[in-house]
Amino acid sequence: MTDRPSLASLGAASPFSRRHIGPSAHDVATMLEVVGQPSVEELLTAALPATIRLTGPDATLDLPPALSEPEATEQLRHLAARNRPMTQMIGLGYYGTITPPVVRRNVLESPAWYTAYTPYQPEISQGRLEALLNFQTVVSDLTGLPVSGASLLDEATAAAEAMTLARRAGKKLGTDTFVVDADIHPQTLAVLQTRAEPLGIRVLVSDLAELPDEPYFGLLLQYPGSSGALRDPSALIAAAHERGALVTVAADLLGLCLLKSPAELGADIAVGSAQRFGVPLGFGGPHAGYMAVAEKLARSLPGRLVGVSRDAAGAPAYRLALQTREQHIRREKATSNICTAQVLLAVMAGAYAVWHGPEGLRQIALRTHRMTAVLAAGLRQLPGATVATDAFFDTVRVTVPGRADDVLATAAAAGVNLLRVDADTVGVSCDETTTVEHLRAVWTAVGSDSTAFDVSGLDVSTLDVQTADAIPDTLVRTSGYLEHPVFAEHRSETAMLRYLRRLSDRDYALDRGMIPLGSCTMKLNATTEMEPVSWPEFANIHPFAPVEQTAGYGAMIGDLERWLAEVTGYDAVSLQPNAGSQGEFAGLLAIRSYHRGRGETHRDVCLIPSSAHGTNAASAVMAGLRVAVVACDDAGNVDLSDLRAKIDAHRDDLAALMVTYPSTHGVYEETITEVCALVHDAGGQVYVDGANLNALLGFAKPGKFGADVSHLNLHKTFCIPHGGGGPGIGPVAVRSHLAPYLPNHPLRADAGPATGPGPVSAAPWGSAGILPVPWVYLRLMGAEGLVAATGAAVLAANYVAARLRDHFPVLYAGTGGLVAHECILDLRPLTKSTGVTVDDVAKRLIDYGFHAPTMSFPVAGTLMVEPTESEDLAELDRFCDAMIAIRAEIASVADGTWPADDNPLVNAPHTATMVTGEWEHPYARDLGAYPAGRTADKYWPPVRRIDGAFGDRNLVCSCPAPEAFATT
Repeated sequence: MTDRPSLASLGAASPFSRRHIGPSAHDVATMLEVVGQPSVEELLTAALPATIRLTGPDATLDLPPALSEPEATEQLRHLAARNRPMTQMIGLGYYGTITPPVVRRNVLESPAWYTAYTPYQPEISQGRLEALLNFQTVVSDLTGLPVSGASLLDEATAAAEAMTLARRAGKKLGTDTFVVDADIHPQTLAVLQTRAEPLGIRVLVSDLAELPDEPYFGLLLQYPGSSGALRDPSALIAAAHERGALVTVAADLLGLCLLKSPAELGADIAVGSAQRFGVPLGFGGPHAGYMAVAEKLARSLPGRLVGVSRDAAGAPAYRLALQTREQHIRREKATSNICTAQVLLAVMAGAYAVWHGPEGLRQIALRTHRMTAVLAAGLRQLPGATVATDAFFDTVRVTVPGRADDVLATAAAAGVNLLRVDADTVGVSCDETTTVEHLRAVWTAVGSDSTAFDVSGLDVSTLDVQTADAIPDTLVRTSGYLEHPVFAEHRSETAMLRYLRRLSDRDYALDRGMIPLGSCTMKLNATTEMEPVSWPEFANIHPFAPVEQTAGYGAMIGDLERWLAEVTGYDAVSLQPNAGSQGEFAGLLAIRSYHRGRGETHRDVCLIPSSAHGTNAASAVMAGLRVAVVACDDAGNVDLSDLRAKIDAHRDDLAALMVTYPSTHGVYEETITEVCALVHDAGGQVYVDGANLNALLGFAKPGKFGADVSHLNLHKTFCIPHGGGGPGIGPVAVRSHLAPYLPNHPLRADAGPATGPGPVSAAPWGSAGILPVPWVYLRLMGAEGLVAATGAAVLAANYVAARLRDHFPVLYAGTGGLVAHECILDLRPLTKSTGVTVDDVAKRLIDYGFHAPTMSFPVAGTLMVEPTESEDLAELDRFCDAMIAIRAEIASVADGTWPADDNPLVNAPHTATMVTGEWEHPYARDLGAYPAGRTADKYWPPVRRIDGAFGDRNLVCSCPAPEAFATT
């Protein structure tokens, strides 16, 4: 064969970017023709202001060359091998756990769960919402408090949210003092202090032998204590209530299977972590924090709350309730900047409880406690060792005068990590994974200095028989929990597998089709990127493990910090914030600290455009800043005249401007460099919200066009999955003058600068367990791949805008009528003339097989569409065809063919039950069922349109009785 190719000419397989980016070369040519641009490069040249476009040497990103998928996996395995998974007996709120394989495979590793979006379209999120309701029921039952949220970011931030909730409720007390148990987890105390200082809250740490003799609005207790000590706090709680204070108990969920609940002790609020319910350690996250409250505080609960309502047919249906996304409504008056959750991890924790049921959970808790009791009994027999307390659940501290470091080293050599409390004290925590061999390893390490005692003589069976439980009778739980049938019906793996499949079938995720949400960048989460999350070398590492055991994590974190600094033009990056909202908070704290460090404490005004994401204003207030709103002009840009007026009004006290770029309106604002200069000239700093970085990578760098700080949504631009509304990571990137003010951590000196304001997350590097995802993404894409992805995303948005502009006005556009990576379709004129609302169009899209775009943000009555780079032309056309068909349906309402109160739009979505039952509508049955003409792969919503207002008036936020779903 003379034309046989040579081995060298064959090269490697197609680069990963060709699989990540949906449109083919032929697709791109077709799309460019519709958009009216000769090339992607010229499209970006026309769309981006010349003042921000990278040129010369800066135009090339200094990143390692792209790898193939096998090569990237192999490199990451080398890093993983530098981590040392151990038996983790450190405690401090993080414990070994066993993820049931059926849950790991069918939730954590299933794209049906990890590629889903926040359930703002409840009709196509019923499975996820049911799973979250299970989680809420677990938390509510175990804490004894009637209302629980759908998860918070971690235990420490949940405690901080409880502190601010208590302050709001206790304003009439006239005090800013919050009392905290000295036996609290140190990372929780540090996050509390970070949150409290800008708000003027005084955190008073007390050993609580008795309560302080001064006014305070709230009290936080750790139960059991961080030291393991188990005390009855009911008298303290009653005394605090007498002073009018609210009491929060930070409780261990597994411990509550044996211990009297916080509600039974008298608590108003309970917070904590669900990590040990089957969620891997992951070097500190992501884990589902929780909060439960008394009925009187239900409508003040921060974050998300799943409730039960009814659909158009009167059937029970789930949806998000009450204050969901309150930041967009209340902005600077919002009670929290939390706009996300840890849904994927909450689903796992709830599934863990469904799998084990109350009996299984109690058995795990009891085994954990018995291991600890036997461990303590053996320790008491060792010469020179003293166990600090007689009452505990799973943790003891042992005094070994002057020998703590030796004990830790000996235990580590045997594969066991213990906690160094101080030079004389070691902490030991047991958990679900603890074995008899682990107990012997601890005894050996503690007794290694004694020649007078043979540790091998300690007999576990004998000690077990001779040792009583260490839970005081007054704290033994007698109340039941998890009595709903869902926690008893799925004991076999067959039943559990089918239950998880049934739930995922009731959802719509990226594994079904496009989710064209503006501002949220629902792009491909590639399998190669996701696989390492489950590797033991990443999953089973304690966040406070010794540095020498986490070298792989350290190298990966260092890589990501350098690469993210490079692509954004900044000088330093902190990966600690575990959500975009926390990245905002960290960035604003850096600005505030910078001004204070220069003696300009009076600079406390933050300018925010009226179009901004609601969390911007909420974060600014949390950081101790006052918000002044800057108007936008008719084109959606920052109104320069109003900006100048606001700057003049606040020239002496201006701290910062927060601006999203490209704008929240989906436009590359031409004046961004001028905006930055105006703020800098007045002595302020510029915060560029990085939510829309997907439109900039490779073409512009915020750190080079005038910004001082940004947060980056790794769950958007860098492919960490949304997981149904979390996990997320929102690292903060800064220029060099702000680097000294990045977050730090009390338990890891290398997690941030000593001059920082403190931690914003419980773990030193936040949700480190999912950092392999962006690491692999960047290694697979390389500089050329990132540039191509940005070009494809901007092309896709402009293609959608061009195809739909004649049917739905595109509200905002930049130079030449071009948009950035998203476009806003204006339905307001149609609503005014026909009564068809943005909700009607969103629900009708479900019938066509789509998740709706973002509704009514940033402009009420509009849809914001972001197709991303991952959708191919066929899927883009399917969406555009659906929108055009819906426009024709609206016309049929306008011309009277269908009545305004009975048409395919107001009745959408159509369920299978609806279209197979009695039919008395003025349009054809098959039009309701199959508007796109496709039947083979039809997605059927499980419920009709949900009445959210009914659910808010009749709040039910834990598993309803099965009878509620009876059809007769």
